[in-house]
Amino acid sequence: MRIGVPKEIKVQEHRVGLTPGSAREAVVHGHEVLVESGAGAAIGLLDADYEAAGATILPDAAAVFEAAEMIVKVKEPQKLEWERLRADQILFTYLHLAPDPAQAQGLMASGCTAIAYETVTDAHGGLPLLTPMSEVAGRMSIQAGAHCLEMERGGRGMLLGGVPGVSAARVVIIGGGVVGTNAARMAMGMEASVTVLDRSLRRLKELDMQFGPMLNTIYSTTEAIEQYVLGADLVVGAVLVPGASAPRLVTREMVSRMQPGSVLVDVAIDQGGCFETSRPTTHADPTYVVDDVVHYCVANMPGAVARTSTFALNNATLPFVLALANKGVERALREDPHLKAGLNVHAGHIANAVVADALGLPCRIPEAWR
Repeated sequence: MRIGVPKEIKVQEHRVGLTPGSAREAVVHGHEVLVESGAGAAIGLLDADYEAAGATILPDAAAVFEAAEMIVKVKEPQKLEWERLRADQILFTYLHLAPDPAQAQGLMASGCTAIAYETVTDAHGGLPLLTPMSEVAGRMSIQAGAHCLEMERGGRGMLLGGVPGVSAARVVIIGGGVVGTNAARMAMGMEASVTVLDRSLRRLKELDMQFGPMLNTIYSTTEAIEQYVLGADLVVGAVLVPGASAPRLVTREMVSRMQPGSVLVDVAIDQGGCFETSRPTTHADPTYVVDDVVHYCVANMPGAVARTSTFALNNATLPFVLALANKGVERALREDPHLKAGLNVHAGHIANAVVADALGLPCRIPEAWR
């Protein structure tokens, strides 16, 4: 199979779909890898590295899209990219279609088969291709939140861990999954006072066993969210409903009653955000203020540490890239129900029930792949 790797064009996005090492694995398996010139240059992955791995360097994205049978990316395709897709192509990348009907319509119009990293599952009920970026985003949320608490960013002027004789900042994390766990680990490491809210008693028990008395775990209700958000210095939104839009758990009214200079970091912004006042921002302009509360809602947080993120993502995606290339999309999806869960768009239709419901569109899964 001819596997294409274009350079990412989303603002401040420097990750790349395949590393030279991953490209070499594909070549060893008998496939041709076509990489846009400069695709990985920003993170030190040079054209010469890809050529040494056996890949072919093409001059621009148009050439990659024209020649490739499968496009491997990181972020959701931008308008220029989905207009280059065609019916006989596979697109394998993050999509986050639920809050993005324009992209959904663009992919449907292209006729391509689009498989989303974020809805691929595993035998343990996890999301293996979302996990590495959730780990990165969870850890980054605390870095970003700590910076936003500084006066120059509009924050309260607090050091997250305090100092002897001065209280630490109160960090509230809504959601105890991969993002929330990594955020809690970082916040506790910086000696903040940390509370995690989640609706799963089993998950809260696991977190309690893992972190002990350093972590406060609370069952999530509207009342509990309100109580802890209003008393927080930093709130991290870490909720996820796979494939669907994130629930808006913090209302505008709650935000208006938060302490001036407190900070909201919405890691769920890729799926629409879990704060009513959230809107996507970029690394170039990451924050805005509503009712004296600083909002950090960057839609591709791991892109700020693009080298680490690229290698972490490739560790997870490479086996699926090889399965699609070795077997072809129909056989690969038919033989692996977890990969099939990643199918979002096929032949002009939404092919994932949760995504279809979020978009208000019918779901049509090919009969042969059921």
